[in-house]
Amino acid sequence: MATQLFKLAIDAATTTDVEVNPEIERYFYLLSDDDRTGDVLTIPATKFIDDNGDVMTGNLTTATTDNGYYLLYINGVLQQSGLYTVNVDGSQVVVNDTATVPVGVPITLIVTNFAPISDSTTTITT
Repeated sequence: MATQLFKLAIDAATTTDVEVNPEIERYFYLLSDDDRTGDVLTIPATKFIDDNGDVMTGNLTTATTDNGYYLLYINGVLQQSGLYTVNVDGSQVVVNDTATVPVGVPITLIVTNFAPISDSTTTITT
């Protein structure tokens, strides 16, 4: 009798549940001419207030690399990401081309990070 290859036959079903879990922080600031040099606005973290109306005493939350992002609004208008930078440590936000932005205009920084959780279950039926 010739040799024969025997294959293992398994039926299985896998179910995966994923929770996205966005963590969102919002920071608010009213433009002060004291923070502007020419057309560059440098906002220290301690000049922002949070959602509760509390003045920030430390650094801003930073966006996690490859798992978070920033949105900056000036007077309610979303700005292009190339217009501003948030320091790596969250100590300040620098916004370019602000020479014509009036004093007192609201600036909102939104930081969104994701803390995804996933769980997979495989059930073998044979």
